[in-house]
Amino acid sequence: RVSFMNNQKPQKPTLSGQRFKTRKRDEKERFDPTQFQDCIIQGLTETGTDLEAVAKFLDASGAKLDYRRYAETLFDILVAGGMLAPGGTLADDMTRTNVCVFAAQEDLETMQAFAQVFNKLIRRYKYLEKGFEDEVKKLLLFLKGFSESERNKLAMLTGILLANGTLNASILNSLYNENLVKEGVSAAFAVKLFKSWINEKDINAVAVSLRKVNMDNRLMELFPANKQSVEHFSKYFTEAGLKELSEYVRNQQSIGARKELQKELQEQMSRGDPFKDIILYVKEEMKKNNISEQTVVAIIWSSVMSTVEWNKKEELVAEQAIKHLKQYSPLLAAFTTQGQSELTLLLKIQEYCYDNIHFMKAFQKIVVLFYKAEVLSEEPILKWYKDAHLAKGKSIFLEQMKKFVEWLKNAEEGKLSCQLQVE
Repeated sequence: RVSFMNNQKPQKPTLSGQRFKTRKRDEKERFDPTQFQDCIIQGLTETGTDLEAVAKFLDASGAKLDYRRYAETLFDILVAGGMLAPGGTLADDMTRTNVCVFAAQEDLETMQAFAQVFNKLIRRYKYLEKGFEDEVKKLLLFLKGFSESERNKLAMLTGILLANGTLNASILNSLYNENLVKEGVSAAFAVKLFKSWINEKDINAVAVSLRKVNMDNRLMELFPANKQSVEHFSKYFTEAGLKELSEYVRNQQSIGARKELQKELQEQMSRGDPFKDIILYVKEEMKKNNISEQTVVAIIWSSVMSTVEWNKKEELVAEQAIKHLKQYSPLLAAFTTQGQSELTLLLKIQEYCYDNIHFMKAFQKIVVLFYKAEVLSEEPILKWYKDAHLAKGKSIFLEQMKKFVEWLKNAEEGKLSCQLQVE
């Protein structure tokens, strides 16, 4: 009998069916969002609307409750007062609290206080950052399910949180939802959001945040395709009291148009397109995008100078530059019809010769060439020499121009003398 018992394999321990069921039930209860919601709402009821007390309660509760698993439920409650059903409605049979953003006063000061609650919570529990970002993206998609007042409060809060860095500007992608744009919800929400964002920071800080996530050129998408114009955007946001945002978008559009113009110009030059075709194209772009002649002449100069591989020897580069610029002088002449445009070109030439050391001695030769080709005239050259020049290389370039300027002055005096004799 002893031998028989020794030969038996030891029996592996097993869990009874009853124990397994109990564990599963316990697990279900433990990770039930309804229970989590009840705990949070009960705590908020006890704190009341004292947001300092709310922040302390949330801080302490993170040690007992599973914030990581229930981030969405937690933020639903803090924003809307309870768990949100798809579309943004609160389920009728759910417990809710009035200690939330949607039930608070609709003013900037109150939203700033709520922003502090979110800041403290996320600083304390860093893992909530991603969950909070996802929550805000979801809330923005649910905007149509909220009342106008609730949308206004959410917009103000979002603007403040964008300003203090709790949220990343990429969350604004949710506003480009087709239905929200079509019904004007996105644009109206953006007005409140940008007002509070700019109030907390300024338009320059907003611009930096938008640029970081490549959204600086997408703001017009807040409107349907048939209204995506600078004029419509500017009118809408200026009337809403956001002139600085209107000017920012207008400037961004202009920068984009100028970059596109320069790119196309360089391609036309490299193909060797006739100047009359290039001039026609540039004039159409000027009219369409409201680009000034001064801006255009600077773009043409930059494009002309970038189409050549310049000689590295100083004694040869001047000769090469004169030959090249003589070829393009008719193009430049077409866009120096104003004294200010001529002065802009002179400053661009000065800047270029200073920044490219091999061109330092070529400045005067280029100016004389353009004078002879009727790209530049006496008055702007004299003005540049007297007081409109840049500080860059000032003494070198003024010395180079001294004799030519004296000759111009004498020529001007000679012309005046002839006119007086005729009269």
